[in-house]
Amino acid sequence: MKQIILIAIGGAIGSVSRYLTSLGVFTFVSRSFPFGTLAVNIIGSFIMGFLTVLIIERYNGIAAELRSLLLIGFLGGYTTFSSFSIETLNLFENGEMGYAILNVLFSVILCLGAVWLGAIIGRQL
Repeated sequence: MKQIILIAIGGAIGSVSRYLTSLGVFTFVSRSFPFGTLAVNIIGSFIMGFLTVLIIERYNGIAAELRSLLLIGFLGGYTTFSSFSIETLNLFENGEMGYAILNVLFSVILCLGAVWLGAIIGRQL
C-alpha cells in the first residue's frame, strides 16, 4: 500500500510538472508544432536515464520506495507518450505530414539520446 501511495503522489506532481513545463515552452515557441510535449519527453527521458542509474544501479538499497515515487509515479505522470501519439495522429490527419514525421523522428532520436546521456552522467557520479 505504501508503494501505491508513493506512486500516486509522484504521479500527481509529475502531471502538474508536465503541464507547467509545456506551458513554459509555449511561452517561447509557436503552438503549430507540439514543442511542449517534445520538451517534456526529452527532459523525462534524460531524468529516467539518470535516475535509473542512481536508484537501481548505484544505490540499490533505496530502490523500492524511490523507484515507486520517482520512476513510476513522477515520470509516469510527467512523460507524455500518449499525448505524443495523439498529437502526431492529429498532424497526420490535418495533412501536416512533414511535422508528423519530424515529431516522430525528433521524439525517438532525442529521447533515446537523452536517456543515454542521463545514464552516462549518472554513471560518472
